[in-house]
This record gives sequence, structure tokens and C-alpha cells, in this order.
Amino acid sequence: QVQLVESGGGSVESGGSLRLSCTVSGYTYMRNFMGWFRQAPGKGREGVAAIQSDGSTIYADSVKGRFTISQDNARNTLYLEMNSLKPEDTAMYYCAANSPTSFLLTLQRIYYKYWGQGTQVTVSS
Repeated sequence: QVQLVESGGGSVESGGSLRLSCTVSGYTYMRNFMGWFRQAPGKGREGVAAIQSDGSTIYADSVKGRFTISQDNARNTLYLEMNSLKPEDTAMYYCAANSPTSFLLTLQRIYYKYWGQGTQVTVSS
């Protein structure tokens, strides 16, 4: 059974930093890439950052230069370092793992099959 569990969310002031973690269990051999998504109230879920098994990364334009995605394969853990946070970064953040038939790094939701329950990030002005 595949499980993704996020942690590290919280409330910070504008300009602050947070580090999200996502621990993965039950999914190793077909895990080609993982990503972070977010969903603000009343909005759709959008891709924030993703990382391939070889370490290649992609980012949404809105977070480039502020967010960094990384992974520790030995610990089966995905991270999202978020700096210079803005009120518009407020959302529920989800980690996700690719569908076993998806191989190319992407921020499109349809290529992700496994999802965590989310962790809330709130940035006040």
C-alpha cells in the first residue's frame, strides 16, 4: 500500500520560510518523479515543483527562485524548502508520486497517481 505523509506546514509572516517534508512508503521501483502541488480556497490544484529520480527539477514560474525541491532517496523523503513566502502562497500543500506508467517530469496533475493528505501553509501580510 502506497502512503505519502506530509508535514512541516504552519503559519508564518510574509518573507518567512518553511520546510515541508513528505515521507513515502510502499512505492519504490516505479517511482520516477515526485511533486508538490498546492490548492488555495476556491482555486484548482496547481503544480509547484517536481523532481525526477535523477535529481532534475522543474518549478512553476510563481515560485522560481524562492522554492527548492529536493529528495533523500535513502530516507524515501521529499522536501520543499520555501523562502520569501508571500500571502499568495497560502494554500494546502500536497505531495504526489507519479503513475507507474508516467516517466517524464511534469507538473500536470494527470500524471500523478498517489497523493498525500496535505499540509496547510498560511502566510500573513
